[in-house]
Amino acid sequence: MDINKKDNNLIVTGLKDFNLHHIFDCGQCFRFNAVSENSYFGIAKNKALLISQNDDEVIFYDTTEDDFKNIWYDYFDLNRDYGEIKSRLSNDPIMKEAVSYGDGIRILNQDLWEAVISFIISASNNIPRIKGIIERLCENFGKSISYMGKTYYTFPDTDTIYSLSKEDLSVIRSGFRDKYIMDAADKFKSGTLTEEYIKSLSTPDAKKALMTINGVGNKVSDCILLFGLGRVDSFPVDVWIKRIMEYCYFDGEQSIPAISAFAEKHFGDIGGFAQQYLFFYARENKIGTE
Repeated sequence: MDINKKDNNLIVTGLKDFNLHHIFDCGQCFRFNAVSENSYFGIAKNKALLISQNDDEVIFYDTTEDDFKNIWYDYFDLNRDYGEIKSRLSNDPIMKEAVSYGDGIRILNQDLWEAVISFIISASNNIPRIKGIIERLCENFGKSISYMGKTYYTFPDTDTIYSLSKEDLSVIRSGFRDKYIMDAADKFKSGTLTEEYIKSLSTPDAKKALMTINGVGNKVSDCILLFGLGRVDSFPVDVWIKRIMEYCYFDGEQSIPAISAFAEKHFGDIGGFAQQYLFFYARENKIGTE
């Protein structure tokens, strides 16, 4: 990987296993959106970023080397060897096809608090609506930041959301999820749950702790584990994963517990990566919808 600075932009070449479309359109984050065929804009870690990709060249616009090294390098999981992960998964012919289809996926290292609230909002919801709710949450209650001459808003912290009433939250139009958002804020503000405590737990125990939040069930907790805690052994099962697992690995409909048990045994400690390749492959090809 080589980094060169031109004007206020960083040009990074030599990134392997990296494709913006694969990364941002596989259901793992909700604040990055395509602005052109090869460019995405979003906000993470209290920073805004416009990023584009043209073959081997990835441009981080209006970004310092310090921000790249201290924020975006970790956010995009650039320290991990995805070639080795893809090689392991590709021993399975089904996974080999899914991996080749989304070979530029990387699992983003997101803030735990943002992941908790975002995936609570994701329950029984679709991606466009999830994104809309989260943007209204940020625009109304986040802190303003300036980037490339425009104003944007960060994800509101625990204290801010804790201070809100149900009436305040009604502006984001999240429906029944309001009370779950407030319960999460209450548990984190009171110290019943803390980031340090959850990170200290094993994956099964961290899952149990997260499920003490009202509205957090198996799928939401697994998403938080994978995308907010980096527990890559987690295998969230949503409607797309259920469809593709039934289509590819089972002869007909299966329960979510049966699918989860199979995935744990079959994919082991890299189940989270398998989930992302399968999700992208299933959603892009609408597998199991006919």
